[in-house]
Amino acid sequence: MLQPMIKRTLFFENPAYLSTKNNQLVVKLTQTNEVRTVPIEDIGMMVLENQQITFTNGLIEKLTYQNAAIVCCNQQHLPLSLISPLSGHSEYNERLRFQLEASLPLKKNLWQQTIESKIDNQANLLGKLNKRNDKLRKWSREVLSGDASNKESHAAAFYWEHLFDIPGFYRGQKEMPPNNLLNYGYAILRAVCARSLIGSGMLPALGIHHANKYNAYCLADDIMEPYRPFVDEVVHAIVDHSNDYEQLTRDIKQQLLIIPAIDVKIDGKKSPLMVAMSRTTHSLFECFAGISRKILYPKL
Repeated sequence: MLQPMIKRTLFFENPAYLSTKNNQLVVKLTQTNEVRTVPIEDIGMMVLENQQITFTNGLIEKLTYQNAAIVCCNQQHLPLSLISPLSGHSEYNERLRFQLEASLPLKKNLWQQTIESKIDNQANLLGKLNKRNDKLRKWSREVLSGDASNKESHAAAFYWEHLFDIPGFYRGQKEMPPNNLLNYGYAILRAVCARSLIGSGMLPALGIHHANKYNAYCLADDIMEPYRPFVDEVVHAIVDHSNDYEQLTRDIKQQLLIIPAIDVKIDGKKSPLMVAMSRTTHSLFECFAGISRKILYPKL
């Protein structure tokens, strides 16, 4: 059986002109005129950080046909937007119909599975770090349909209190470091999830739980939840081995950009996270289509 090819994540921090020729990404570094090439079929994600990066529409077209995600960063070097295909599957119309017609009880059940898996992975990470996780173990077994008793919120408060040995740490987008590292890692994870959802023929905007009318990636925000502890583990390792994580340095970004390629265990087998995410989104479609009742999520 052929194994899925591990796609590459490319990071651009210098001014460059990006184009395509013979199904290759052609990178011309404008400061040195150095030219490099990468097969487009090998690319899973591109992160464009520098404000002086130019790319051609022909390149976007070829990357789109390969279902590659293009992440654009703002002037503060933080991921801002995602360029992704409008559709990524030959059966898109039929698959979208299954998604649109999913019943409320089904979506509540899928959200229950998602939160059970998320809390379980949070407990596993605390266990790996020799930290207290008894309450998380208990709450992961008590999640109701649609998480009606809000075990996710209870678990989050306990989890963030115990994960980092940092006085006064509070999880929030604009709170103290290492929230900056978590934000960056989650943005990469979100792009991976959106890419996989599109590749599985689903619309990332239509969530099973999240329903913010201003959010174009509600379903991605739903399905990435059990994967967040894998990002947390990477960030914890960075914090544990670094005296300075106040700023997103080049070295820290390089460690976070490895996230799509880290090994996770899904359905009893090791797999790169990006490949595992594709298995998760395919299993989600099978739930929408009535083929299966279970979403496949990785176990940390």
